[in-house]
Amino acid sequence: MCKHEEKNCPRCKLSFECKAGSIMQCQCNAVQLSVEERMYVELKYEDCLCASCLTDLQKEYTSFKED
Repeated sequence: MCKHEEKNCPRCKLSFECKAGSIMQCQCNAVQLSVEERMYVELKYEDCLCASCLTDLQKEYTSFKED
């Protein structure tokens, strides 16, 4: 059985469904992060984030990298 869990994003506090047991169907799978972007996110947060925050952090990393 796939594990699905209701979580609150540690960044924006909004609720989302984490589908860690079926990662291809999880909302976070829509955001394709590079290895560097993933490391950037992992340095800031220990738990799952919503897709919106992952996208925001991806943009933040790109902006930070360009400066």
